[in-house]
Amino acid sequence: MGNDSTDTDWRVDRRCTNCDAARQLAPGLVAEVDGRSAVVRQPRTEAEAAALHAAAFACHTRSIRFGARGPDPALDPFPLRLAEHVYLCGHNSPHTAGANSYLLRRPAGNLMMIDTPRWSSALATKFATVGTVTDVLLTHRDHAAHGRAYADRFGARLWIHEGDLAAAPDADAVLRGSEPVEIAEGVTAHPLPGHTEGSVLYLADDTYCFSGDSFYWSRSDADLAVAESVTWYSISELAASLTRTAPRIRFSWLLPGHGDRRQLPADDFARRLHDLAGRTAQLPDRPVDFTALRW
Repeated sequence: MGNDSTDTDWRVDRRCTNCDAARQLAPGLVAEVDGRSAVVRQPRTEAEAAALHAAAFACHTRSIRFGARGPDPALDPFPLRLAEHVYLCGHNSPHTAGANSYLLRRPAGNLMMIDTPRWSSALATKFATVGTVTDVLLTHRDHAAHGRAYADRFGARLWIHEGDLAAAPDADAVLRGSEPVEIAEGVTAHPLPGHTEGSVLYLADDTYCFSGDSFYWSRSDADLAVAESVTWYSISELAASLTRTAPRIRFSWLLPGHGDRRQLPADDFARRLHDLAGRTAQLPDRPVDFTALRW
């Protein structure tokens, strides 16, 4: 199924944790097989080879190999532009369960980093070539691992909600309560307890929704979804958060930590988010089970 390789074949080794990042970046080339990712077809074009390189440099276990070697560092595409003002950082970290992270460009030219990639000085230097990072916004505790390192390197403010403050006790800015807070011009933090007690959604320019692990685009459902099998705090609290927040926000880009990204008309997302709040309210609390995640 694509994993019996020669020295010129792409493959996925057995360290894969089925995080889905590679399948987002190389659809049709990487797919889920027996509970983990596999290269199901070798690239036929330069664009497909580039997609596999992107998947390889995003993979948090470095499991995507080209024969016996890793990918060519000269072909690292990150930070990868997704939209006019948003870049995908890639280089997902094993200390954030392989979560995606982003750079958001602001009108003044500065950048905000939403959650964090793996830490290295070389990566920080690479991200800094895109612009000056002034803020590191953590969506919740699971993605906090490298926040202080990046904030210190950039001279940036580190943000987190008080509900997850134990994960970043030296944060420079602490969000409190459940009401939305404008943290910069055009950028609002919406506390969204549920996945964790201190989960936060960041909304930029009524366009970009950085949802952390609160909800995502499910390819299998072709709709918004919550990770009900990996809800650390309370699914009923998440339902209440979604019900409170859905009427307050509009966006046309969904950019989650885990699960797929999606661009849709704002009215479409508004309807889907309202429906998601209703569906989530019907879900019972359940034990954490990573194997039950549906992407």
